[in-house]
Amino acid sequence: MSKLFKNFFLVCVAFTSLSLFAAELKIGYVQVDKLLKEAPQTAESGKKLEREFGPRSLELDKMKNQISGIESVLEDETSALSNAERRSKQRQVTNLKIEFQRKQRELREDINIRKNEELAVLQDRINNAVKKASESEGYDLVMYSGVAYASTKIDITEKVLKLLSGK
Repeated sequence: MSKLFKNFFLVCVAFTSLSLFAAELKIGYVQVDKLLKEAPQTAESGKKLEREFGPRSLELDKMKNQISGIESVLEDETSALSNAERRSKQRQVTNLKIEFQRKQRELREDINIRKNEELAVLQDRINNAVKKASESEGYDLVMYSGVAYASTKIDITEKVLKLLSGK
């Protein structure tokens, strides 16, 4: 019986000391998805990517219009064109479509690579801002995601957004 009592006593002491420790622990939570949406760097990054890939996107639009133009000529003038001319225009459309799809795929891949690079830079800025806010407010633990519930009392997302905004 005394061994059972000792174990019970140790468990009680452990829970009591754990609850005392938890009472002194300052915990915070950050909504990463909100930071990624509302951080000024996100809009800045989007504009940067648009400037970088805008000309290529315009080129693809022109190419698409060119394809549509040739297809419309083919439809409108099918009876007026000789077989050789019609085959030539169809071959031209096919080649342009293949080229268009290749360029479109390359553009998508390049945009995805650059988005990931920009996201990595933004994540570093967010991590630094979270660390700065946590240290200045005296938090012992700050959690990002994977949390089933977080009270608004421990949500420091707005503080981090202010740091990211430079306010």
